[in-house]
Amino acid sequence: MYSLSEDLNLALALADAADTISRARFTALDLVVTTKPDRTPVTDADQAVERAIRGLLAGQRPDDGILGEEFGIIGSTTRQWIIDPIDGTAGFLRGIPIWATLISLAVDGVPVLGVVSAPALGKRWWAAAGSGAWSIDTRTADDTPLRLRVSGIDTLAEASISYGSLQQWDAAGHLDELVNLSRQVWRTRAYGDMWSYMLLAEGHLDVAGEFDLQPYDMAALAPIVQEAGGTFTSVDGQPGPWHGSALATNGLLHAATLAVLNPGQASS
Repeated sequence: MYSLSEDLNLALALADAADTISRARFTALDLVVTTKPDRTPVTDADQAVERAIRGLLAGQRPDDGILGEEFGIIGSTTRQWIIDPIDGTAGFLRGIPIWATLISLAVDGVPVLGVVSAPALGKRWWAAAGSGAWSIDTRTADDTPLRLRVSGIDTLAEASISYGSLQQWDAAGHLDELVNLSRQVWRTRAYGDMWSYMLLAEGHLDVAGEFDLQPYDMAALAPIVQEAGGTFTSVDGQPGPWHGSALATNGLLHAATLAVLNPGQASS
């Protein structure tokens, strides 16, 4: 058995290895891009990062399972590493710096640690259950971690939200609810991918949500949001990263946001 501190140290080392690969391939002129059966893009960098992480886990945690975006599931789900080698591939291949490697460990289906490493932004965020959420700016010489804390905004009228994309909400049949929410808040933006949730954990946003997600898109985000004092569920309020959507808030606004996005639940 390993301590959570040991697992977090390993996750940070995995992120170091991932950053070395992804940073070198970002804006590379020979980047290889193909299309997966679900019509989403994948690059040689996505595959190389996940192979490297899987190789390191095979040596360091051979009895643990892995769920990765590019190469699927192997091994046990009692202790399962959940990997998105490059979250934001569409931006990565267009030279947009909002992308990151997401690494989580779930124990019995509950993510207990998360690492989000975004080398093109010069940022890394991490958290482990009971140990708080932290970040560093990798572009500076000062490597002192900064503890994260969500905002104290407690009314929707003062809230700043990020919603992912209109297409996702429309396809999920929740566009009207999103528009209704937008009319009740101070500010709406679509920052995209993992960055919305990290901005929320830092206290810069108050609500973030989107649809059409997989567990590897969310598992690393949830512990960071929660350890920063926020709440992370699906858009209909189910806990964990297993339900195809995400709604993260500063906690103070969660019930009110759920009520707006799920008017049928409120009246039933």
